[in-house]
Amino acid sequence: MSTTSKRNVIIIGNGMVGHHLVEQLVENGALSQMSVTVFGEERHRAYDRVHLSEYFKGRDAEALALCDGDYYASHGVTFNSSEAVVSIDRAAKTLATERGHYAYDQLVMATGSYPFVPPIPGNDREGCLVYRTLDDLDAIREAAQSAATGVVVGGGLLGLEAANALRGLSLETAVIEFAPRLMPMQVDSEGGELLREKIEALGVQVLTERATQRIEDGATSRHRMVFQDDKILETDLIVFSAGIRPRDQLARECGLEIGERGGVVINDQCQTSDPAILAIGEVALWNQSIFGLVAPGYQMAKTALSTLTGGDASFTGADMSTKLKLLGVDVGSIGDAHGNQNPGARMFRYLDPLTQIYRKMVVSSDGKKLLGAMLVGDNSVYDTLLQYYSNGIELPKEPASLILPQSDAAPALGPDALPKTAMICSCHNVTKASICTAIDAGASDLASVKGDTRASTGCGGCASLLKSVVDHELAARGVEVDKSICEHFQHTRQELYDIVRVEGIKTFSELIEKHGAPSTHHLGCDICKPAVGSILASCFNEPITDAAHIPLQDTNDTFMANMQKNGTYSVVPRIAGGEITPGKLVVLGQVAQKYGLYSKITGGQRIDLFGARLEDLPEIWGELIEAGFETGHAYGKSLRTVKSCVGSTWCRYGVQDSVGMAIKLENRYKGLRAPHKIKFGVSGCTRECAEAQSKDIGIIATENGWNLYVCGNGGMRPRHAELFATDLDDEALYRTIDRFLMFYVRTADRLQRTSVWRENLEGGLEYLKEVILDDRLGMGEELERQMQTVVDNYQCEWAGAISDPDKLKRFRSYVNDSRPDPSIIMTSERGQLRPA
Repeated sequence: MSTTSKRNVIIIGNGMVGHHLVEQLVENGALSQMSVTVFGEERHRAYDRVHLSEYFKGRDAEALALCDGDYYASHGVTFNSSEAVVSIDRAAKTLATERGHYAYDQLVMATGSYPFVPPIPGNDREGCLVYRTLDDLDAIREAAQSAATGVVVGGGLLGLEAANALRGLSLETAVIEFAPRLMPMQVDSEGGELLREKIEALGVQVLTERATQRIEDGATSRHRMVFQDDKILETDLIVFSAGIRPRDQLARECGLEIGERGGVVINDQCQTSDPAILAIGEVALWNQSIFGLVAPGYQMAKTALSTLTGGDASFTGADMSTKLKLLGVDVGSIGDAHGNQNPGARMFRYLDPLTQIYRKMVVSSDGKKLLGAMLVGDNSVYDTLLQYYSNGIELPKEPASLILPQSDAAPALGPDALPKTAMICSCHNVTKASICTAIDAGASDLASVKGDTRASTGCGGCASLLKSVVDHELAARGVEVDKSICEHFQHTRQELYDIVRVEGIKTFSELIEKHGAPSTHHLGCDICKPAVGSILASCFNEPITDAAHIPLQDTNDTFMANMQKNGTYSVVPRIAGGEITPGKLVVLGQVAQKYGLYSKITGGQRIDLFGARLEDLPEIWGELIEAGFETGHAYGKSLRTVKSCVGSTWCRYGVQDSVGMAIKLENRYKGLRAPHKIKFGVSGCTRECAEAQSKDIGIIATENGWNLYVCGNGGMRPRHAELFATDLDDEALYRTIDRFLMFYVRTADRLQRTSVWRENLEGGLEYLKEVILDDRLGMGEELERQMQTVVDNYQCEWAGAISDPDKLKRFRSYVNDSRPDPSIIMTSERGQLRPA
């Protein structure tokens, strides 16, 4: 028992809601009154379940974590991971885990929910899994390695997320739903049918009105699923995602009041039937409702904070409106989307079977108020409709104009029309008034508003609306929203590109002399110099090692190698398409041995050699170039790699020569400088072994040619590439990529990946198709000519450097001393050298 004057507060559960309560306690200074202990059943600290599927796209547990590893300890909060609470003694005010007993003064249950597995005979067979935690996803990924097919039982939100994951693991995927349509809680029959069409078009089989009777051994696969009509489906892997149930077992066993269908009953202060115990999140039952979204859980956490600190805040329910993208398909649901909660309500529907867009509005009988809405295939009007609904704003004279195509639709609801009470970020309960207060207190840009209010740091669905509100409020206060690249140029990157192209400017000095900001020095800065250097290279492809261009480059481009943590550099020769001769492999080994370089095969199908000293780089590259290698541009904002599978040359599934195509593409675009790095992938069939759909440019072979995907991204913020064109022959593929890349180079912002550029591009993918495929702007041939100029002017930068004595003078650690850098110290590990 505690001997301090502080109250012992214990939080059971370290999910998003439990963690948010800790954040609230920290931010509101409540920890001065209490000693807080958190019990988490999982081995990981709290992570972002909203973006759980991104775990399959490259983000790991650390990237998904909601706080730094020392967050709890730094604030005096005790965090016990991998320690499940097994019982609660309400009379003694203690709880027990397998490791011991703990006393509490107040207890908060944030135990969340668990996935419901239908009581189907055979549901516990090996290869029958659930989709809920990171450990579940690890199990799915491991099982998928020995599987060719997968089935998801459940066609709701999480079911379609799980289906997307299986599809991303290259499994032939099917979804089974007991109801007559997918997502029955969010969409009606028309929306469900359209959703089904769009998902089936992606290659996912959809089976509705199917009840699985049993799961048994299959004849050709691991499992056979037998349905109510005795039809069968065989599969190697089954994922159950048929809904959730509140984790209320602890509450049941200690005698707290439980709802008829589960859930811990709470009042408006989030207190259970025992005032010393609170419940928040998906375990809590308020007014006969359980809320399965994160935003209501966050609101409960704030109410719990008030209760714990003697406040009078109340939880009064939450809006369950949602905006989703499932398997790349937009789905939106607002308020009474089905129109069955408001007798006398009127409905407007818009269905376009060609563009596959469905929109539905539910309005009051007098046509003045929006009661609900449903969107499938296009969420572009979601934010506008949500503000009409949330704030009770009177609808325009013709309400249907809000869901009609853009040419006929009413103008979007601007930030100025939103009342101060308008909810901008429901995750963190940030209103327009909160944003205005932050700006009045000194927040001068979007980043500072986010930092002050936490708006758009939850699910991120309000990002575009938040930006428009911030820009509007800044402008209303006379603050100009400056989009200049830096203080040396009163132009955006796109404007500078146009100036360089139109006037034929080929040096930074000429550009800043003619177009630099008034009264500024003409030296430039670390923002504008690399940006202009990239623009000049994109337009004219002159060697970046030329005397006029060297001052514009950062360290990596200056020395044409990536600097490592200990001051050494990496050597990355180009290995187009991952194809390399045995002779060249031998040379790489010999060079690595001679210069003591650490060798690693990368995910881009190249061999990186690390640990090269600056003064050794010219000699290393001299030997590599003599053997037929050239620079791999691993240091530049340029084309990095074109990853490929072995294609039809070797693979029994391949339908096209993916290696040959990868080599052609890499050799064509290897000299292109761009706003950011670019990666390609070429797969020889739909099994997608080259992971093309996670690349800026992804190409997948078909029987009739190539399907082109664009604007994908791996890394910290993964994004699936989108299908752009189908069944292209070789020449059409080159032409389309030429246009796409040059349009990106012309219009993207500095250091903007294609994925971010696409998300910010007005008009989205359809506009991009019109410009590139339909030549809407009449600039297709011009873009092709510009790309051909880049291709024709390609030079290996290292070949040029080692043949020029003046350029070689840069490769020494000290200007006045030819000796190597004595501070570089190496040690040995696993048979190779690494930084000490």
